[in-house]
Amino acid sequence: MRGLKIFVLFAVISLSVVVTDGRFTLAQSSLIISEIRVDGNQRIEDATVKSYMLVTEGAPYDRGRVDRSLKALFNTGLFADVSIRQEGDVLIVEVVENPIINRLAFEGNRRIEDDTLAAEIQLRPRIVYTRARVQNDVQRIITVYRRSGRFAATVEPKVILLPENRVDLVFEINEGEQTGIKKIRFYGNKTFSDSQLLSQISTDETRWYNFLSDSDTYDPDRLTFDRELLRKFYLSKGYADFRVVSAIAELTPDRDGFFITFAVEEGERYNFGSIEIESEIPDIDPESLREFLKTVEGETYNADQIEESIQALTFELGKLGYAFVNVRPQVRRDRENLTISLLYQVNKSPRVYVERINITGNVRTLDYVIRREIQLAEGDAFNTALLRLSRSKVRGLDFFQKVEVTQEEGTAADKTIINVDVQEKSTGELSVGAGFSTTDSVSADLTIRERNLLGRGQDLRFSISLGSQAQNVDIGFTEPYFLGRDLSAGFDLFKSQQDLQDESGYDLDRLGFILRAGFPVKENIRASVNYSLVNTDIDNVQSDASTVIQKSAGTVLVSSVGYNITVNNLDDNLFPTRGDRYTFGQTVSGLGGDLRSLSTTASYNYFIPVIGEDVVLNLGANGGYIFGLGEDVFISQRFNVGGRNFRGFDNRGIGPRDISTDDALGGNIFAIGTAEVRFPLGLPDEYGILGRTFVDFGTLTGIDDSDPTIVDSGSIRAAAGVGLNWVSPFGPISINLSYPFLKESYDKDQVFQFDFGTRF
Repeated sequence: MRGLKIFVLFAVISLSVVVTDGRFTLAQSSLIISEIRVDGNQRIEDATVKSYMLVTEGAPYDRGRVDRSLKALFNTGLFADVSIRQEGDVLIVEVVENPIINRLAFEGNRRIEDDTLAAEIQLRPRIVYTRARVQNDVQRIITVYRRSGRFAATVEPKVILLPENRVDLVFEINEGEQTGIKKIRFYGNKTFSDSQLLSQISTDETRWYNFLSDSDTYDPDRLTFDRELLRKFYLSKGYADFRVVSAIAELTPDRDGFFITFAVEEGERYNFGSIEIESEIPDIDPESLREFLKTVEGETYNADQIEESIQALTFELGKLGYAFVNVRPQVRRDRENLTISLLYQVNKSPRVYVERINITGNVRTLDYVIRREIQLAEGDAFNTALLRLSRSKVRGLDFFQKVEVTQEEGTAADKTIINVDVQEKSTGELSVGAGFSTTDSVSADLTIRERNLLGRGQDLRFSISLGSQAQNVDIGFTEPYFLGRDLSAGFDLFKSQQDLQDESGYDLDRLGFILRAGFPVKENIRASVNYSLVNTDIDNVQSDASTVIQKSAGTVLVSSVGYNITVNNLDDNLFPTRGDRYTFGQTVSGLGGDLRSLSTTASYNYFIPVIGEDVVLNLGANGGYIFGLGEDVFISQRFNVGGRNFRGFDNRGIGPRDISTDDALGGNIFAIGTAEVRFPLGLPDEYGILGRTFVDFGTLTGIDDSDPTIVDSGSIRAAAGVGLNWVSPFGPISINLSYPFLKESYDKDQVFQFDFGTRF
């Protein structure tokens, strides 16, 4: 009975609680918010705060909406703290506003400029400060440093409190050392060694001599590029199934370097199987295209040769007017016999004509300067060869940083539009130079030049050179298209002084001008003509100089006309690897003036790679002959050999000489041959260092004067040696060590030759 009473009492108390709580809940749900009051805001209006809330004045109180309003206010990023409480029917919103950034600065950054970092981050002055935004910008700055190879860089933000809820934000940066590549490893390679694969990728291991390159710093994009380079290398060697399984970069615990590991699967080596050509163009015989294929049945598979074949076929068909021809290779792989058969499909395409040529991007250069280099005109039949030549000629102007020549379909299927888009670069030059050589001693020069005068493609130049052995002043002007034709015309005004006291016992002063014109004969053949009028003065003749020199002392006026023909088949004019170049010229003096003579010169150079493309053999020869027309050849017109044009011998070191005074007299005939091998030294290509080994041989002979003290054997001289060329950051440097093993007793040899020059 007592237990029953206790149970009833407990049930009554529980029911009372439920009823009471129900009444409370009902009271809450029926409460109407009469006012929403915002406290703590300084810059932000009350209405702005209320606009983010999900409850409004006059609406019933809802705890869920109040909670979501609290989150919405936090998510605005405007407040450091937010709280919402109820006092009766009033809802009070207390906020603490985030400060405004007054100034933003970077400290400790030496390698990367402030402007570069500011462009990467999101925060700016007068923007609301939040910790999340600051941390995001810290990561962005670290990313910038990692892209530049500094993975040890740290960034710490510092906040300086200011009045009126403002702050100065300072990013304190510790850049750390540059994170190099300690080791690059390959796994899975059986056919090619690690060193062979290392030479194929763009990333290098850190070495002391890599201070001029960033290829030894880790870059994720470069690592992706290296995967593609490895793939292309293996595909060019026949491994059609090759793949890079993984490329992993591991940072050392002390963050001072990376270990990069490439895991590869080489697969089997394939040969080319059958090679066929199909053409959908009715008047194209597929067999006539076979000669342009680079792929050969039975040879090792090479993906590069397939691409070259497609380009060659497209080019040849473009020459026939098929501008939009599409050549697709169909590959059939025989894994059992390890062969890959090819079918080149030439899709149907109509003959195309040029509808319009658009030129864009030129701001300063006039349209016609570009248009005259384009070998196609509107209305012409399209020709891929002429389009490629046009691109080459526009680039050859050297007025533009970028030249893009594209084509698009015209208003009809048989018409095309050619677009030439250029990006101009500075064509004005102001250069100051200094140098030293064993031939000219110390020298300095100043050149002011504008290669695109007034946007018309004209070339204006002024230069002055001062040295211990020679001084020159030169003004030149060239109009590349004289009278609207492919005829370059120009002039040079010059004054030069040469100190030849050590070699021949006199000084040579020249003052004059040259009128010149040049024009193409064929694509790789160019001719030029010139007229010159030069006042030549031989003075400061030493009293004990040769009688030949003493009787030549004084001033003569030389009026000459000449021509030159150049045939250039080199693949590169600066560092050729294959091809040849031939020049021939003659000059006649005597159209007025005091001297009458005929001079003929010729030169030939042949280049061929002997080991790969890096080891190049150069065979060269040059010579000349001058004779007087009814008179002796004047001393200033004779040829001189030695120094730069004959290594192993001093300037004017060989040829006729007065042994009583040791004065060089020059000669009427010279011939020089050279055999040189240029090769890399195993250093990175970007250093621009090449080695040379050479043999020079030749002679200088023939003199009109007769005197018992003059010796002129006409014998062959020869010298062998080694050399070094370095395109250094300070200017080009050339060093030669030569040994003249065939010479006369009176010749002047020069074992060591050094040339250094720079412009800045």
